[in-house]
Amino acid sequence: MVQAIVRFFRGLLLLGVLGALVALGAWSRDHWLPLLDDLLGPEEVALEKEVDPHDHAFEAAAAKVLELSPQARQNLSLVSRPARLSTYRRMMEVPGEIADRPGVSDRGVTSPVVGIVTAIHAFPGETVRPGDRLFTLRLLSEYVQNSQSELFKATHETELELEKRSRLSQIGEGVIPGARLIEIDQQVRRLQAAITSYRQDLLARGLSLAQVEEVAAGRFISTVEILAPPFPQGPQVTAGQPPTGTDQPGQLSMEGTYEVQELKADLGTQVQAGQLLGIVANHRMLMVVGRGFKREAPAIERAAEEGWPIGIEFAEDAGTGWPPLPEAFEIQHVANMIDHESRTFDFYILLANQSRSYTKNGKTFVVWRFRPGQRVRLQVPVEELPGVIVLPAEAVVREGPEAYVFRQNGDLFNRLPVHVLHADRHNVVIANDGSVAPGWFLAQGSASSLNRVLAAQSAAGTPVGMHVHADGTVHGAH
Repeated sequence: MVQAIVRFFRGLLLLGVLGALVALGAWSRDHWLPLLDDLLGPEEVALEKEVDPHDHAFEAAAAKVLELSPQARQNLSLVSRPARLSTYRRMMEVPGEIADRPGVSDRGVTSPVVGIVTAIHAFPGETVRPGDRLFTLRLLSEYVQNSQSELFKATHETELELEKRSRLSQIGEGVIPGARLIEIDQQVRRLQAAITSYRQDLLARGLSLAQVEEVAAGRFISTVEILAPPFPQGPQVTAGQPPTGTDQPGQLSMEGTYEVQELKADLGTQVQAGQLLGIVANHRMLMVVGRGFKREAPAIERAAEEGWPIGIEFAEDAGTGWPPLPEAFEIQHVANMIDHESRTFDFYILLANQSRSYTKNGKTFVVWRFRPGQRVRLQVPVEELPGVIVLPAEAVVREGPEAYVFRQNGDLFNRLPVHVLHADRHNVVIANDGSVAPGWFLAQGSASSLNRVLAAQSAAGTPVGMHVHADGTVHGAH
């Protein structure tokens, strides 16, 4: 029993001595640590400190810098460009669609008389020029037939009156009273006025000038040709809206050319005067119709007043093989009415279209780049942010509240925290607060991939610029 008590107190004494030695060593660390440095040598101590996994300074450095080989940068298609200060316009996205320009794009072709469609000379998809034949009608109009009869009668009576005056004039003034000649002259003038009236009426009914001359000569017309109308001379794109519509070299120019869009009458159909026969269109000049809510009206109205450039993203338009479009457009005008169903108002942007044409089986067809009904997304400026750094959206990565960019220095990429003022689907705006200086080369994309590589490199415990050998030793890069 006594021996057990003695061993217990000896253990307590030994523990107390060990604790005192540990405390003394910690207290005198500054005195004996330099002696240990001299014993081990400076290179071994420096290497041990450099690879100390508990060194917080090493962890911080390893967490911010990564090294990529040239091949890795090529695999990521990584490009770095110097940061520059600029003025950024914060955008508001508004939906819209492409629409025909009223009075310019589409034209209706109507029948001037009552008749039956006996021939259709152009079909949907084919191109025609003003004056080309579209339809042939067989006349059924009693009014037109009566006008032809009256024109021929008046023309013939005029000839008879002129012949009568000529014979009377040859007899002599003493034999024929002058009042008789005056009466004949007045009758000729009345007939000439009637002829002019009948001629204009027939021209308005669709007869050509040559056909009217035939009617006057006694050869009545039983059919009428319906021709493509003249191309309207509407307002064109002004200096504020750069022209975007260009035809491809060697192709048919669509300026003043129609495409048959729709037929409204079939062969054998009886049509009335004024009835729609078909629709021809020229989509060279279109309009982009944006639709905004009332709360967005101040920003849209200010953009229209200031002439700020509007960005347009065309749905389902790769742009391959087409001439480049201008980077921005301008609002032409803003509607002053709100739609009852959608509760939106419209605003309009001029759009000059682009076209290609090809010939098949002797017919010419056209392909337009933009088509009415095509959806678009509009970027309307809301405010200006001066003195900021603008980067592509892929150049910034987020981790919770933090946002980072990567600065390139040779093969090394340093992760830098930044303050994001605005971000959208395309761009990220960074404050010029000193975290990134103008002129620094920043990665323009693949920020998420770089951050994942950095996390993997940090988790592996391999510092940047160090090489790990098979025996577990770590040496600096040569």
